[in-house]
Amino acid sequence: MPAEKKPWGGRFAEATDPTVERFSASVHFDRALARYDIRGSIAHARMLGRSGLVDPADVDTLVSGLQKIETELASGEFPFDPGLEDIHMNVEARLREHVGPVAGRLHTGRSRNDQVATDLALYLRDACRAAERGLHDLRRILVERASEHVDTVLPGYTHLQRAQPVRLAHHWLAHVEVLGRDASRFHDARRRISRSPLGAGALAGSTLPLDRQDTADALGFEEPTRNSMDTVSSRDAGMEFLAAAAIAMVHLSRLAEELVLWSSAEFGFVELADAYSTGSSLMPQKKNPDVPELVRGKTGRSIGNLVSLLTTMKGLPLTYNRDMQEDKEPIFDSASTLADSLEVMAGSLATLRVDAARMREAASDPMLLATDLAEILVREGVPFREAHEAVGEIVGHCTREGVDLRALDHDEMKGFHPAFPAGSAELLDLDASLESRTLPGGTARATVRAALEQARSEVDDAWKALDAEPGS
Repeated sequence: MPAEKKPWGGRFAEATDPTVERFSASVHFDRALARYDIRGSIAHARMLGRSGLVDPADVDTLVSGLQKIETELASGEFPFDPGLEDIHMNVEARLREHVGPVAGRLHTGRSRNDQVATDLALYLRDACRAAERGLHDLRRILVERASEHVDTVLPGYTHLQRAQPVRLAHHWLAHVEVLGRDASRFHDARRRISRSPLGAGALAGSTLPLDRQDTADALGFEEPTRNSMDTVSSRDAGMEFLAAAAIAMVHLSRLAEELVLWSSAEFGFVELADAYSTGSSLMPQKKNPDVPELVRGKTGRSIGNLVSLLTTMKGLPLTYNRDMQEDKEPIFDSASTLADSLEVMAGSLATLRVDAARMREAASDPMLLATDLAEILVREGVPFREAHEAVGEIVGHCTREGVDLRALDHDEMKGFHPAFPAGSAELLDLDASLESRTLPGGTARATVRAALEQARSEVDDAWKALDAEPGS
């Protein structure tokens, strides 16, 4: 492109080399900021009018032209020009086509540095809010499914080995807790995006009488940013978003991994609906858990996006450097990846078929109640380490001899420790074991039901708060 057509072309005598044009262009991805760029530009134009820097009639012309562009963007009719490098230059050029030379007044007191910082802040606020909604929607579905399975029992696992019996509702409520913390991270990140970058200029503000509080109010910020150099050079809001997204994706991946394992023939605990499964191009019998597998796989991309931006920013001096153009693709990718993953996981869990009988059969392994035997001895006054050793000897004996743990009479039990009050059949009962765990956070029926009600109330409150926000 000839130098004179660039917004900075007055300084240069030669046109930009075509390879540099291609290398530096960002409009193919930063068009995601288009509607935020229009919002910021309208707020800026109106502020220029109120500050006496642009004639009111010209302000009306500028706003009308920007609104026309907004309509073109919404309808998909906006003519993006990759030769114009980025979304800001595309909007400015199109505005000139619509309103003529008056378009040149729009950039009064503004740099692309504070412009893109403003666009990104607006985008991140919405992306954080969307993530919160998606997470709370998945939490709601987990709560609903958990409420159906208060009395469905399965083994809890450590080291992927059967450990102790738990209720399926309790298991799924664990994920509800995790996802709630994920949502709170996005909420906190959004709360910190409370200051408007607009008016910071290239790095040092402006000599013009701009009203930064005016544009902050118009765009829903609490106040202007406090330091112009920090404003145009910081990307910690983006890094925080990517960190929250990566953590959330890791948690979704763990949930997805359980669906993959549980839907295998070896477990047989659940079956994914056909709508959330795929088949094999060769083996007709296959029903593959591709949806949770893809969520698991895409988690690596989200982690990589965080590392990418951290690496980009780690050696940059104040203030703006062109390296920072590399912030957008990771942010946009993680936002869409998380949104899609939340949606498909919600659908997968909402339509999942649970084999409660298969789960209970697995949970009925008496070895899962070995800890209960040790705690029975503790209640008889035996130190826990002594009790643990005695029960370990019982487990070893049953394993070596092929004896059912529930088949030892009172005398046999006393042979391992004299404090045992009865035979193992009297001491071990699956449902009694579950019901005895009445501590907060435990698996007793009443405790789980109370936790369900609390989780349901928290999710409802979160939705009401999101719906009550301006612009929701």
